[in-house]
Parts: sequence; C-alpha cells; structure tokens
Amino acid sequence: MDSHVKDDRIELRRTDDEKKPLIQRLNRIEGQVRGLKTMIEDDRYCLDEVQQISAIHAALREVALLVISQHVEQGLQVAADPEHRDLAMGDITQLLRSAMRMGE
Repeated sequence: MDSHVKDDRIELRRTDDEKKPLIQRLNRIEGQVRGLKTMIEDDRYCLDEVQQISAIHAALREVALLVISQHVEQGLQVAADPEHRDLAMGDITQLLRSAMRMGE
C-alpha cells in the first residue's frame, strides 16, 4: 500500500493483493443482497429477511473496519513526517468520526 497527501487528505493506493479481500467481501455482500431481494420477491418469512439484513449489515461493518484499518496504518506512516503530522491526525480523526456515525 502506498499513500500520499493531496488536498489536505491522505490518499491510499492499494495493491491488487490489498484490494482482493475487500473485493471478495463486497462480492459476498452483493450475493447476500441478491438473496434478500429473492426472499422478498418470494414472500419469505419476515424474520428470515431481517436476519439476512442483519448479516449484510455485519458484513458491511467488517468491510468498513478493514478500510479504516488500512487508512489508519497509512495515516500513521504519513504522521511520522513532522511536516504532515497534524494533517494526518486530522484526517484519521475525520475518518473515525465518520465511522462512528455509521451506526446511527
């Protein structure tokens, strides 16, 4: 993973290997959403539908945690440069603040 500072933000450049687990999880979530759509179309029991929604939500939360982890890791590397320390800490804080609002 590589990062640089642009317009007062940290921009990540993930390698294909770093993108792979994210893409795999998103593909799995896409399948779960298609399954939920089919459940609704087939008038499945509401509890089953809600459980599928809960599973999708949990899977998305895991994707978010992986994205956050990668960003914080790169942000700490950027923060090692005294010239970019305040910018990196502000960027990480903004990311975490946004992530904390996801559950609202």
